[in-house]
Amino acid sequence: MAQRPRIAVLMDPIRAINPAKDTTLAMMLAAQARGVEISCFEQRDLWVRDGTATARLRPVAVRDDLRDWFTLGEAVATPLSAVDAVLMRKDPPFDTEYIYTTYLLERAEVAGTLVVNRPQGLRDMNEKVFTAWFPDCCAPTLITRDMADMAAFMAEHGRVVCKPLYGMGGRSVFVLELGDKNANVVFETLTEYGQRYAIVQRYIPDIVQTGDSRILLIDGEPVDYALARIPLAGDNRGNLAAGAKGVGRPLNDRDRWLCSRIGPVLKERGMMFVGLDVIGGFVTEINVTSPTGVRELEKQFKLDIAGRFIDTVLARLGAH
Repeated sequence: MAQRPRIAVLMDPIRAINPAKDTTLAMMLAAQARGVEISCFEQRDLWVRDGTATARLRPVAVRDDLRDWFTLGEAVATPLSAVDAVLMRKDPPFDTEYIYTTYLLERAEVAGTLVVNRPQGLRDMNEKVFTAWFPDCCAPTLITRDMADMAAFMAEHGRVVCKPLYGMGGRSVFVLELGDKNANVVFETLTEYGQRYAIVQRYIPDIVQTGDSRILLIDGEPVDYALARIPLAGDNRGNLAAGAKGVGRPLNDRDRWLCSRIGPVLKERGMMFVGLDVIGGFVTEINVTSPTGVRELEKQFKLDIAGRFIDTVLARLGAH
């Protein structure tokens, strides 16, 4: 009898997730349904000694139960070369510790383990900065640490969105209009008085009515529906973590064109599960760390997105 595939999931503490919305849990449920042996671990459980990546892996059984969604076994120190794949699902912030984690995971990749998404890609493709590789897909965007340049960009476009390069979930996102007396304070805060890079984008008013759409790509190919995240009244942020409402919609022609431009590059670089954030037909972020939205789309359209992703990983293992 063939040995069951083994997948280890690097994630935030499983007891602290929201099981109704958590995409990582959806992936684990799909893997378990396909006979995969699953374990999980956290950043603190990972180390490298003499070039070998090792982690304290805890076997896990998962359930689609909002009150009781997991059972953990005892932790066992295991070389990551002993598992077939590692799913890197640790949420940002994309800080130095996150980068160090990708170095350690790369040692597992060198030893023959499939790491999804690929560690080098996670380092190279910052979710805000990587939009610069596709300027034809984006609204006017400035990445700088110069506060005078930020002010000039705002003067040019009238209304802008400003945010740090390392965050997620709508944290520290500001919308400014020309003449706003808080503008200098925001620029100073985001750049730490010119010592840190930040991003400024032209404000896209479509966010109010049509929201910030999350398009999911699996190995470069889009899911047929996007999750439009409509901000709360009085809020500018189309993030579910900030209270936005998720409304599914079919992809339109512009969505598919964006995916045709960006998807092949993602696939070539080993980014098997990615979320494009699209407002008014413009890409604002390329989420490669731990994209979400699967549970909402699966529920609204009776899809099995997580299953499609796991099937893709298993197929890759077959050819690995």
